[in-house]
Amino acid sequence: MSGVFIVGTGMTPLGKHLDKSVKALTAMAVDAALADAAVPPDAVEAAWFSNTRQGALEGQHGVRGQASLRAYGFQGIPIFNTDNACASSSSGLMQAFAGIQSGLFEIALVVGAEKMNYPEKRQEMFEAFKGSWDRELADQHLATLLAAGEGLPLPEEALVDTGERSVFMDIYAAQARAHMHRFGTTMRQIAAVAAKNHTHSVLNPYAQYRFPMTVDEVLADRLIAWPITRSMCAPMSDGAGALLLASESALSRFDRSRAVRIRGVGASSSSDRSPAEYDKHLTRVAADRCYKMAGVGPEDISVAELHDASAIAEILHSENVGFCAYGDGGALVESGATKLGGRLPINVSGGLLSKGHPIGATGAIQVFELVAQLRGEAGERQVDGARFGLAENGGGFHGVEEAACVVTLLERAH
Repeated sequence: MSGVFIVGTGMTPLGKHLDKSVKALTAMAVDAALADAAVPPDAVEAAWFSNTRQGALEGQHGVRGQASLRAYGFQGIPIFNTDNACASSSSGLMQAFAGIQSGLFEIALVVGAEKMNYPEKRQEMFEAFKGSWDRELADQHLATLLAAGEGLPLPEEALVDTGERSVFMDIYAAQARAHMHRFGTTMRQIAAVAAKNHTHSVLNPYAQYRFPMTVDEVLADRLIAWPITRSMCAPMSDGAGALLLASESALSRFDRSRAVRIRGVGASSSSDRSPAEYDKHLTRVAADRCYKMAGVGPEDISVAELHDASAIAEILHSENVGFCAYGDGGALVESGATKLGGRLPINVSGGLLSKGHPIGATGAIQVFELVAQLRGEAGERQVDGARFGLAENGGGFHGVEEAACVVTLLERAH
């Protein structure tokens, strides 16, 4: 089976781009990816486009990819729309990978573009999050999660309604309480993730937030849903990312020395497991499938981008992808092993927490970071000797876990 390589990447700075449309953000990212690969637009044979908000906030319920990519100038090529909540553009990447592996295409484009900030539609901005879980079963699912944390002593502030927030922060708070109750994870360990990632983001010129934080500053920030404070939550972000993929037979058209191989990819969806069955978590299932395809294991990973939409998520997913035993994720981050310069740097981009989380683009942007690392082009945040990079991208919510997950493993080609 021939290989599939990433030969071009591009992204926009993340933040509140109130003056830019989805089409404009798309064009910025695609321009950058094509320039990085040094090929014209007509080299692209097929495209995958990911966006989750245009339907809810602009009324663009269908053909979002055709709208944005046709405006860029693409005509006649197959364009596929991939909406899989936060895992949208990683799902698009997996499909493009499969399209090239099958021999249908030699060169494919994956784009994620998102606008989440519409000041004149603030209520709709928050309501849109509820479209990424089963609305009919939402109350039942949240009650099951909260029950998993029963018995954990709660401070008075845990019972206070803190006001406007994404429903997903209530979900993450429930997951944090369950992990604290079962494994003894502490609020300081959760805060250590946020402090690390905010500090990493200072080195990333694309990041939405670029200021360091200490554990104490994270703990002192405004409470969102106990034990989650504001600094432990990813922001609403506007931005886009683009990836250009090529078959091994097409590599002669590119700079082979900068090509990064997709060594493995695995995906999964939620199941009816109980909250206590951590080893059946959909992320563990996706990671195991990815490792099997890649022929390597978690011990081989040099650098990782994990889906830290809340700080507790990095702890959970460091366990799910096999970087430590279940229950040890808090101790792992507290040890310093996952910071830049540590044994296994995680989210050196700043992660979703500080770099930003433009939902439909997040998976592509995680891969953008890993490609920079594996090329040795990450500047001040470069991980020395990086050979294998892993991206874990979860999306939505169903039952007691995310609704979808894609894990991608990349390898430095030379």
